[in-house]
Amino acid sequence: MSVNAVEPSLPAAEQANVLWFLPTHGDGHYLGTSHKAREVNLAYLRQIAQAADQLGYYGVLIPTGRSCEDSWIVASALAGFTERLRFLVAVRPGLLSPAVAARMTATLDRISGGRALINVVTGGDPVENRGDGFFSDHAERYEITAEFIDVYTRLLKGDEVTFEGKHLKVEGGKLLYPPVQQPHPPLYFGGSSAPAHDVAARQVQKYLSWGEPPAQVAAKIRDIRARAAALGREVTFGIRLHVIVRDTQAEAWAAADELIRYVDDKTIADAQQVFSRMDSEGQRRMSALHGGRRDRLEVVPNLWAGVGLVRGGAGTALVGDPETVAQRMKEYMAIGIDTFVLSGYPHLEEAYRFGESVLPLLPRAAETGAPGAVTNHRGPFGEIIGNAIVPVERRASAS
Repeated sequence: MSVNAVEPSLPAAEQANVLWFLPTHGDGHYLGTSHKAREVNLAYLRQIAQAADQLGYYGVLIPTGRSCEDSWIVASALAGFTERLRFLVAVRPGLLSPAVAARMTATLDRISGGRALINVVTGGDPVENRGDGFFSDHAERYEITAEFIDVYTRLLKGDEVTFEGKHLKVEGGKLLYPPVQQPHPPLYFGGSSAPAHDVAARQVQKYLSWGEPPAQVAAKIRDIRARAAALGREVTFGIRLHVIVRDTQAEAWAAADELIRYVDDKTIADAQQVFSRMDSEGQRRMSALHGGRRDRLEVVPNLWAGVGLVRGGAGTALVGDPETVAQRMKEYMAIGIDTFVLSGYPHLEEAYRFGESVLPLLPRAAETGAPGAVTNHRGPFGEIIGNAIVPVERRASAS
């Protein structure tokens, strides 16, 4: 059954932006093991960022949390090595004052020439939050987030802000150096609870869902659209997924199995125990897709939950040949998803694999990639044969 048949009332996205991911928490060929792991240093992150820039990805997500390198410092270090690539970096209400966050945002936007995107992260791990000195519960965190966004966006717009809320207080706050993007860089935001949906409807530009099946994502989109419409607002939508793309379906599924080759039952149990302490509704929904079991990983056609056995946050991958993966992405577009934030292991090789095999199959937004960039029609794509013959595309028949 097509997604349009299930959700006929949701307006489709005609074009999409595709972002890649900088793995500042680690990278490698396998999950759950140090075997063939890869050191993630500035040189390696620079390779991935420049590959994404060249391939025409809209931007890169840089993760946040104590398991990661700091996203702001990484983005600042890489901005000068890229030309068009945007950097989706996190502000953390409760860990950072809105005035300081506004200055950081304006600075990154200015030094990058208007390439900052902002990911508002409320945080769903109470243990990690307490380690960072943040002791508010789930409900309070969303109250703080709402107050934070209010002050933060007003400062970025150029207002002088005096504010006294339940949690935050500012007197005479002002931003002296404005961002390049006006009124401010776009705000991305995720969360599956009712308070999160309320914040999304009231205050952000783009809501990001983790990679749940289309019907579940559609239900969230419908709820946020209704909440936003009641306030006279519109919100756009994106999704965070992993991808495993190979020339054939069989090869893709074999690669998925290989990715978790060294994940044993104890590793799964240990990871799921960590996830169970979290008060994130999104993490609960991710874990529920597989229940820690290896025999129920394909939750809907070509959507595989194996990554979530050991990885927190986004835990599903689109698995298949290029045409199938592109079709599944278009099914998400049919319910209103216009932004995809993708990743694959290892991230450098998979950026190329997806960028060369799937990106050309997608109706991407006009501003994505290099100005005027086209497929290479002026010369060979591949190595010249016998120093004289321009190669043409040949594919072995898939069985």
